[in-house]
Amino acid sequence: MTATPDRTLALRASEFFELHQRIHLVDDEPSHDALLEELQHPSRPYIVSFVNAHAANLGWNTPAMLESLLRSDLLLRDGIGVKLGLKAFGRPPGLNMNGTDFIPKIARAYKGRRAALFGTRSPWLDTARQRLEAEGLVVVSCHDGFSSPETYLELAAETKPELIILAMGMPKQEDIAVRMRERLSHPVLIVNGGAILDFLGGKVTRAPEVMRSTGLEWVYRLYLEPKRLARRYLLGIPIFFSHVAVTRLVGPQAPEGGERSP
Repeated sequence: MTATPDRTLALRASEFFELHQRIHLVDDEPSHDALLEELQHPSRPYIVSFVNAHAANLGWNTPAMLESLLRSDLLLRDGIGVKLGLKAFGRPPGLNMNGTDFIPKIARAYKGRRAALFGTRSPWLDTARQRLEAEGLVVVSCHDGFSSPETYLELAAETKPELIILAMGMPKQEDIAVRMRERLSHPVLIVNGGAILDFLGGKVTRAPEVMRSTGLEWVYRLYLEPKRLARRYLLGIPIFFSHVAVTRLVGPQAPEGGERSP
């Protein structure tokens, strides 16, 4: 992509539409299980990213963030906002593949294998590591999420993990993931995990099951962290739907090649 910060509205809408077209839809539980099995056997460095309304908003305003997302090997839908966006663009939404639920499943599937955890800070990082090791991961590298990109590239090259979880927030983790794929030569699954290590480390608690199942976990997170998340949710959600409306009005065409599957 060659987009610049002064992109026209039509170009932004086309990129926004492309992002939604590139989301890999998981239709049912058998498809979910088949994908989990496939992700255990990457033949090269392979990036998994999650698209929620916040990611889409960042991509609308930040070309570099959008490019990093689109360079992922696999994009999965995260949240009710993107579900409604997909419906608006004529696509079935599939299952909600939010990282908070799916990444621990990936970690359990990698039981007995080498992993690297990059993100958050102690004591939550230490607790997350202990929890994942207790479930069978062999953590060969662990570092907080506040160093330079080169730090993580060097650690990954030295320790050669089979699974890398990046949990340092957008857009830093997406950029580092792409750099890792360019630097590393061994098969490795690179997962952009957002706040997953904060959840696993106990810094942030999960919403009650009824809120999760109805797509309202964001309300619970807003209740827990109003100062940090008010802008993302109270302003970000209406902004996301304004982007959907503009994109429908502009009427972008589907990108050549259609959806990219893993």
